[in-house]
Amino acid sequence: MAWSIAQVARMSKVTSRTLRHYDSIGLLPPAWIGDNGYRYYEKEQVHRLQQILLLRDLGLGLDVVAEMLNGTDQLTVLRDHHRWLQGERQRLDRLASTVARTIAELEGGDEMKMEELFDGFDAKKQERHEAELVERYGDGVKEHLAESKAKLKGWTRADADQFMAQWREIGEGLGALFTAGTAIDAPETQELIDRHYRWICLSWTPNRESYKGLGDLYVDSDEFRVNFEVGGDNMAEWLRDAMAHYADTRL
Repeated sequence: MAWSIAQVARMSKVTSRTLRHYDSIGLLPPAWIGDNGYRYYEKEQVHRLQQILLLRDLGLGLDVVAEMLNGTDQLTVLRDHHRWLQGERQRLDRLASTVARTIAELEGGDEMKMEELFDGFDAKKQERHEAELVERYGDGVKEHLAESKAKLKGWTRADADQFMAQWREIGEGLGALFTAGTAIDAPETQELIDRHYRWICLSWTPNRESYKGLGDLYVDSDEFRVNFEVGGDNMAEWLRDAMAHYADTRL
């Protein structure tokens, strides 16, 4: 019994692009590749994918997942993960305190400093996310990350609120176009994608390739993809294709 990459993607709710990425880094090679170039998976590979997803759900990075599945000192890996869980519990306590103080401020209490608003947010998770970006798209991503951090460092709370308000407006507009079945190259779609590009430029300035790479990330990353649910469907692929068209024609 063997399944094509499309069938495995559909059953596991993991994108084909992610499965190809797992193959490219040696984490999940297919059982064999057909004459048509398609990857095929057998029961052994499907079981391995299940284990990968379970470990990823625990917050483990792909490098640690590979170590565990390849049998490299599993006890040490588990002990390290136990320490991470203990640290995570402490972080969640800080995060709960941050939320409580934010509620108090909104109810008329003392105003919090900008950096206090983010006490308890997962810096390690951000580091893992950035490492995956560099691994997937190359060292050029580091320049964009550094640019973004430099810009965001000078933001006030009002700047952050305005930034998110703009995204909500753009996202709602994109969702309406997607639901209406609007073509990716339609003028109204590309006009809104232009707004999206200019919004992105508030934090960093992508070129043609990196803007298309951002569209790929919207599809590949579960953390991003979940933000594009619209009426029981997901517009991530539609948005990626619209961004790619914009990049090819305007950047």
